[in-house]
Amino acid sequence: MQIILSLETSCDETACAILEEKNGDFSVLANIVSSQIALHATWGGVVPNLAAREHLKNIMPVIDEALKKARLTSKDVDLIAVTNGPGLIPALLIGVETAKTLSYLWKKPLIGIHHIEGHIYANFINSEQESRIKNQEKINSCSLFTDHCFPILCLVVSGGHTQLVIMKKHLTYEIIGETQDDAVGEAFDKVARILGLGYPGGPAVAKEATGVKKYKLEAPLPRPMIKSDNFNFSFSGLKTAVLYLAKKNEKLLKNKDFVSAVCQEFQQAVCDVLISKTIRAAKKYNPKTIMLAGGVSANSELRRQLGEAIKKDLPDTAYRIPETKYSIDNAAMIAIAASFRYKFKKGTHKLKNNWKNLETNANLKLN
Repeated sequence: MQIILSLETSCDETACAILEEKNGDFSVLANIVSSQIALHATWGGVVPNLAAREHLKNIMPVIDEALKKARLTSKDVDLIAVTNGPGLIPALLIGVETAKTLSYLWKKPLIGIHHIEGHIYANFINSEQESRIKNQEKINSCSLFTDHCFPILCLVVSGGHTQLVIMKKHLTYEIIGETQDDAVGEAFDKVARILGLGYPGGPAVAKEATGVKKYKLEAPLPRPMIKSDNFNFSFSGLKTAVLYLAKKNEKLLKNKDFVSAVCQEFQQAVCDVLISKTIRAAKKYNPKTIMLAGGVSANSELRRQLGEAIKKDLPDTAYRIPETKYSIDNAAMIAIAASFRYKFKKGTHKLKNNWKNLETNANLKLN
């Protein structure tokens, strides 16, 4: 049995989680997230130094609350984990320095985790609630500490990343496609700003897109790179198309039906591109499992439409999606990724003094 305390402060969420791992089964004993959405909404996006101040104010109360909820003390903790990149340096520093201090004071091993690796491994939390398509036994056998679910194709969609990643085994990553400009989450935020929907953009656009379509746009929005001969993405042109549409129809921005129609078309364009690329990649690489990861994986239409496409075109392929609460930034995903690194990577004995040398890296590579 292993108890892991983890911290996540890569952007604007101050998070602490406590996980118990026992023979490959995970229990989330606590998953506390202090959000800064209200603070940054005024600015239309995350202000790094403001985020760092809030992290500094909230980090210890969040840790105390997690320990209290889990009914544990520092003596019960076996491993400390923290996001050390990528992300906003002022924000990352608060989490990393706090984790290093606790590691020193509590005399516990410390491990740094890549933020996107955490999002990927969020798929293995509460796996009994995963989406199932076909072949129940095969999907159920895709357990945490076996190789039955590999190779895995993971579509990573977040505010800072849009990637297609092949995993041939645990903790090995090959990026076969990525955005050439804006990440999809960034595009959602910018479109929301153009349409006056506020921050964060993803939930705002998705909410408007659920309305009954009463307004028909003159022409569809573009699906950038959907027919390119690679697995890369581009969303800058799509965002710009929305900007031009809004400028051309400035008076209609007060018309809720028009805004809803733009949101529906934008969201569908995003889904079309992401799903088309993922299915083509799957047909080339033949994964046993397709996973969805990152903050944008909370988008219900993307989750549903990708599942339907897999069921239609790849019926023997397992499909995993994280619970929505684990799609957004949280510390439970960092804990489960840390458990894998601690179990499978050599040299874990060096973690006992890792408080001395663990560093933040805003551009940390996934490898």
